[in-house]
Amino acid sequence: MLKNILFDNVIFDLQMSGGISVYWKEIISRALSESKMDSFFLESATSAGSNIFRKEVSIPLDKIIVNNSIFPLIVSRYLPVSTVNSFNIFHSSYYRYNNNKNINNITTVHDFTYEKFNKGIVKHIHSQQKKTALFNSEAIICVSENTKNDLLYYYPKLEESKISVIHNGVGDSFFPIDNNVNFFDSSFPFEMDGFILFVGDRKSHFKNFDLVVKASKKLEIPLVLVGGGSLSKNELEFLDGSLKANRYKQYLGIDNVCLNQLYNAALCLLYPSNYEGFGIPIIEAQKAKCPVVCAAVSSLPEVSNDHVFYFENFTDSSIVEAVKRVKNTSISDVLNNGYINSKRFSWQSCYERTFEVYNKFM
Repeated sequence: MLKNILFDNVIFDLQMSGGISVYWKEIISRALSESKMDSFFLESATSAGSNIFRKEVSIPLDKIIVNNSIFPLIVSRYLPVSTVNSFNIFHSSYYRYNNNKNINNITTVHDFTYEKFNKGIVKHIHSQQKKTALFNSEAIICVSENTKNDLLYYYPKLEESKISVIHNGVGDSFFPIDNNVNFFDSSFPFEMDGFILFVGDRKSHFKNFDLVVKASKKLEIPLVLVGGGSLSKNELEFLDGSLKANRYKQYLGIDNVCLNQLYNAALCLLYPSNYEGFGIPIIEAQKAKCPVVCAAVSSLPEVSNDHVFYFENFTDSSIVEAVKRVKNTSISDVLNNGYINSKRFSWQSCYERTFEVYNKFM
């Protein structure tokens, strides 16, 4: 007899893109073709049109349960879900739980950025939501050993037997392209191997975007930005004042084909975050044989397996020295070992191990 599982797609309303959206898209797209369970999806009427990764998943209408909460998203995102339907499992994409006592809740923990870096009411509300979901869950998935360690540090009373470490994956659309291929048209402003690549969120201060710009200026190497939302007025003034308008370029909403081309063409991926729950762009870059410059902090050594160029201090000077090592040393061993390391991670493996957690309650 098929068992029913309800996936909570709330993350697609909370962000237009991002690592958690990638993770959730990969999980639910495989669940849709799973023959051993019957999958349903809780989402708002606008979810399918707001998130670039939700658009990549075709969910049959009869599998969608529309969330008709009387509260706006800014409130409902923090509230438990109530369903009268007969589901065996409820898996939320972002820290909600189902208050039906007959349902087994599963929570995925990605990181502890709010707990580590936020203050005031925002930190309290988010942390309380996470704590409530965790203590109402029959199973907990952590995306890295580092995240599991953080989890047990913040919540030592959680039953460790409920926790599974299941690494994120990397898509098949990332791979090395023949170096002789120039896949950019004449409108692309920079030379192959002639720019630094920065992927993802810029606004969180622990991402250290200001150091990226300062290092790019010192090195006199152009900067390409991917994602992170539109540049704010302050960011534009900072970039224009530091690099000038013709020394940086941003891409928003690009697909993995274009992102893979950027990884292949970049001098390096500069990833100066001082905290990550996993760090998906590092594995994407390694799989495309793009050199990675980052710090040996949080989950990054666990994920990269040390096949990267580390900088020692969170200063622009330290980052400059690391990028110079990329330019001035033979890096084939680092790239080859990084590529081999990336093979440890796949979304199919991530899903299969996640299904093993589901199977405990079927």
